Amino acid sequence: MDREQAQQLLNEMTESPALLRHARTVELVMRALARHFGADEEQFGVTGLLHDADYDKYPDEHPNLIVKKLEELGHPDIAHAIAGHYTKWGVPRESLLDKCIVAADELTGFIYAAALIRPTRIEGMQAKSVLKKLKTKSFAASVDREEVKKGAELLGWELRELIDFIIPVLEAHKEELELTP
Repeated sequence: MDREQAQQLLNEMTESPALLRHARTVELVMRALARHFGADEEQFGVTGLLHDADYDKYPDEHPNLIVKKLEELGHPDIAHAIAGHYTKWGVPRESLLDKCIVAADELTGFIYAAALIRPTRIEGMQAKSVLKKLKTKSFAASVDREEVKKGAELLGWELRELIDFIIPVLEAHKEELELTP
């Protein structure tokens, strides 16, 4: 599946501007992780783009509908990664793709939220400020802090390393992501 096909599928299933933006941010981080690890950038990007595609219209069935659709379209690796992009669902993370989507999802959303409340947005953001915000349970309360930690652990990285990896990815696309002051 190429990006154009994935975008079309996402647009069919997702209407929320916030969720569409989240899909894009996770796609960008997944592409960067693929480059870092020498993996298939298109596959990683499509996984990031589609990981929450069914959540907007079918939250009670998430991620089962997008997983089934991807399996039907002949993309079992992407389907498996999306099926396990939240560790509490009990799907084993077997491949690098499986691990990277967990590492990218919650933390990317958290960093985005933290950037929105800064006067300079993503510009000049440091891991230290993100780590401090993670300790504030009332900030972005829906973000599962344990999931954030597990994502870094799955890659064998310190959490600070993963944050330091994600911030410049988002900063490189700050205009598109509406993260400029």
